Amino acid sequence: MDFVGKRKLWYLLSLLVIIPGIMAMATQRPPLNLGIDFTGGNLLQVRFEQPVETSQVREALREFNLEQAALQPVGPNEFLLRTPVLTEEESTALLERMEEKFGSLEVQRNEKVGAVIGAELTRKGLYALALAAVLMVIYIGIRFEFLFGIAAVVALLHDVLVTVGLFALFRWEINSAFVAAILTIIGYSLNDTIVVFDRIRENLRMRKKESLEELVNKSIAQSLVRCINTMVAVALALLSLLILGGDTTKGFALALLIGSLSGTYSSIFTASPLWVDLRNLVRERKRAARAKVRRATSP
Repeated sequence: MDFVGKRKLWYLLSLLVIIPGIMAMATQRPPLNLGIDFTGGNLLQVRFEQPVETSQVREALREFNLEQAALQPVGPNEFLLRTPVLTEEESTALLERMEEKFGSLEVQRNEKVGAVIGAELTRKGLYALALAAVLMVIYIGIRFEFLFGIAAVVALLHDVLVTVGLFALFRWEINSAFVAAILTIIGYSLNDTIVVFDRIRENLRMRKKESLEELVNKSIAQSLVRCINTMVAVALALLSLLILGGDTTKGFALALLIGSLSGTYSSIFTASPLWVDLRNLVRERKRAARAKVRRATSP
């Protein structure tokens, strides 16, 4: 398969996914559907005397428009709820309604919580991401070459934009688990990209008369089975967690599933073709500079 020759198609497919997400973040208010980890809310822990299912508690929450609240079983007939900010009257009404539906209950905890992450920590997280990108460029530049580092970081940004954009587009909730998923996606995507780059580097050492595009196509083909097998194994585990896991893990599993699929795609169809474009661009500029010098020194 001519991976590099069709790179404009791969770039277009990426843009068709990324641009709607960016537009959604630019036009929607708020840009992202932030959970109470970012906005603050109430923390409520209750224990029922009678057996109660998670779906039943979720149904009671729906009566108060709290179906998106994080609901986590923490023991036999005991649940931990994280809801948006509730007044004392709203909290009392919710407890009375659950007691009316499910029998007597014991309130283990009922308190308001501030934003776990907040604007300052979010800003520091973005700074940390920028610093990590710079350090990765330096590390990959030392181990491989500078252009490999640039292509790898662009591929990482591609995966982050795909994941965040889809969450913005479909208004899926973003919480602290989502931040952990993004960091995991960055590590996973970089690992796949390095595998392909390492194969390119090895083939460059043994390069004969083949063009750069042919060499990269061969390198991707040699790494393709490994990348796909890894992606399938990860996707099966995440699908199981997404389908069978609780409500509190679904957002995390969904973000990881999107990011891992995007990471495999970008490692094959984005990072390596982009490296070819960058290398050709540098070569053309050097050639133009040499031609300019020759013209300036010629009699």
